[in-house]
Amino acid sequence: MRLLLAEDNRELAHWLEKALVQGGFAVDAVSDGRAADHLLQSEKYALAVLDIGMPGLDGLEVVQRLRRRGQTLPVLLLTARSAVADRVVGLNAGADDYLPKPFELEELDARLRALLRRAEGQVQEMQQLGELAFHDEGYFLLQGKNLALTPREHALLTVLMYRRLRPVSRQQLFEQVFSLSDDVSPESIELYIHRLRKKLQDSNVRITTLRGLGYVLERRDEMA
Repeated sequence: MRLLLAEDNRELAHWLEKALVQGGFAVDAVSDGRAADHLLQSEKYALAVLDIGMPGLDGLEVVQRLRRRGQTLPVLLLTARSAVADRVVGLNAGADDYLPKPFELEELDARLRALLRRAEGQVQEMQQLGELAFHDEGYFLLQGKNLALTPREHALLTVLMYRRLRPVSRQQLFEQVFSLSDDVSPESIELYIHRLRKKLQDSNVRITTLRGLGYVLERRDEMA
């Protein structure tokens, strides 16, 4: 899933970006609120992680502008402020969750995946399709065994799993799997689809191409 990270602490931003990419997210990282506001207007994201204390526009202002435009993507605020009143201000501004610094990476990852699940209208910690299962902690199981995936493969399969049985266009996949800094074209999605098909070939789950619509993750036996 593609994520916008806005954090002005360079060391923390670098650490977070690296960890999130390893977790299967495609990350666009900026260090000020105006840049974040611009990207939120021009790009498509599944999530936004915003530091409150940024130059230009602070995180609260970015969230407020986002909601005034009618954009509903989940927003997690990061801040050094831990008082209950500060958390209430952030949530009232339109944020979906609030994480005070310092925090553990595992907690951030869990909160982001919970927000994604909620945005897709799903409440279970384990998503299941035939012999393929996706746990909210971020790992896939195939026939009960861990499915080894590269970060790109993981990101692409996550999108398909969240939208299973529904077609997802190549452009939609591209926008959620790659960040602005990736020097690739939408056609590269086909390479990763091919790799995923090979890893799923001995199971009852497959990725089908629907002409003019995109790709859909489905059960073989249901489509027989």
